[in-house]
Amino acid sequence: MFESKKYGIHDGPIVDTESGSPVGEKTDTYYDNTGAVPGESFTYGNSTTAKIQRFAGRFNIEQRGIERVPENERTDKNVYKIGTMWLAANMVVSSFAIGALAVPIFYLGFVDALLTIFFINILGIFPVCFFSTFGPRFGLRQMVLSRYFYGYYGVKLIAFFNVLACVGWSSVNVIVGAQILNAINSSVPGWAGIIIIAAATFFVTLFGYKVVHAYEFWSWIPCFIVFLIVLGEFAHSGQFSNIPMGFGESEAGSVLSFAASVFGFATGWTSYAADYTVYQPTNTSKTSVFLWTFAGLIIPLCFTEMLGLAVVTASVNNPTVAEGYSTNIGVLLAYVLEPLGRFGQFCLVILALSIIGNNCPNIYSVTFSLQVMSRWTAVIPRFIWTFIGTVIYCAIAIPGYDHFASVLEDFMLLIGYWLAIYEGIALTEHFFFKHGYNGYDISIYRDASRLPPGIAAIIAFCFGIMGAVMGMAQVWFIGPIGRLIGTGYGGDVGFPLAFAFSAISYGGLRTLEKRYFKR
Repeated sequence: MFESKKYGIHDGPIVDTESGSPVGEKTDTYYDNTGAVPGESFTYGNSTTAKIQRFAGRFNIEQRGIERVPENERTDKNVYKIGTMWLAANMVVSSFAIGALAVPIFYLGFVDALLTIFFINILGIFPVCFFSTFGPRFGLRQMVLSRYFYGYYGVKLIAFFNVLACVGWSSVNVIVGAQILNAINSSVPGWAGIIIIAAATFFVTLFGYKVVHAYEFWSWIPCFIVFLIVLGEFAHSGQFSNIPMGFGESEAGSVLSFAASVFGFATGWTSYAADYTVYQPTNTSKTSVFLWTFAGLIIPLCFTEMLGLAVVTASVNNPTVAEGYSTNIGVLLAYVLEPLGRFGQFCLVILALSIIGNNCPNIYSVTFSLQVMSRWTAVIPRFIWTFIGTVIYCAIAIPGYDHFASVLEDFMLLIGYWLAIYEGIALTEHFFFKHGYNGYDISIYRDASRLPPGIAAIIAFCFGIMGAVMGMAQVWFIGPIGRLIGTGYGGDVGFPLAFAFSAISYGGLRTLEKRYFKR
């Protein structure tokens, strides 16, 4: 589709530097390459950036950042890789830990917690599945697509929250992995475990999209086998306890608060969704993308969380299990696998290294959020931002391991409500104002004067924050509505209120905005 070997790159139409004619117009009745940037164009010129890109190209490092992918470079036709991508990212100890919250933290029974895990995960992953279909359709990263919801400048606020989420959760996850390594061998200090896991994650994400997908394609298999071994060992121990379901106001509050934790973890991938499908051809079936994403998320989330729930039921009658959980999740897993001796320790190492698969999406996608922040950040190559992001989360995790791991996790849970706000605004724009996929003018994705102004989105975002604050029930704060539900610690309805407040306010504000600005 692109015959010329030289292309100029600037904000505006892509132009052939020899002929002066625009590159990327519609080449047939179906494919539209408007605004797409050819891969070879990253290495043209004598600038420092071009030289760095040429050097990276020698090692097959992905050079593309937030630029639109042209149709002739969308060569990833294996739709099932989308499923294995999310399968590996969630077949991890972090999701096991979410399920283990049900009993010691929220005091739920087994059946009610099990049902909450199943239904809330289905609800949480729907936005991830839906936005994954945007990648093949438009060839744009999720944060760039978000300009159509929040405007060219408003999206910078969303990118900021996404950077906090990527870096923060990477820190929390790598601390969990380091704790497991320390539980195996106390002579391995926390900082060493953090560096080992972070370095391996960086190596995978450095090379970009293809290597991330290749790694995730296989990495879930040993993790799945180990979790099956955990299941078998725990079942053999006979320590499972079918804790009865609670009732009344206390039960309602506990279910809602646990549901908030489950939903936040499941829907957390929404702000990255399209990043992992941009190299799929335009004619890739949206249904296939949706269903493969759904399968890749629901299977590991339900399996690992339900397993974590089952194992932690032993804490009711076994003080050793209760004490192990109170220390960290690694000690709990070490207790289950202890009868296997050295082999059990090997299994724990596999689970610790599962954090690599968990953090790959965080560290790969954080680069695109950083690039949409400004023109100068967009110039810095993706793989350099990958390195900077890795250094930052290690700098947080190493001191956090000993001093503020629980505080860091509480903070991440506190800011997690932003995802419900993001979804409320984005889905309202898509269905009520864009009226589906055909409502997007792909030629304007870099044109601030033609994208939505973003005023309505930012104001609606503030309304969403108000809803989250009123409905949350967190360690640091319980909102006035959240306090009315249940007893003691209340019930968390921050996510639905954040979604409702942002979606409803955005509907009204966006109507006025479109009427005034005509865009």
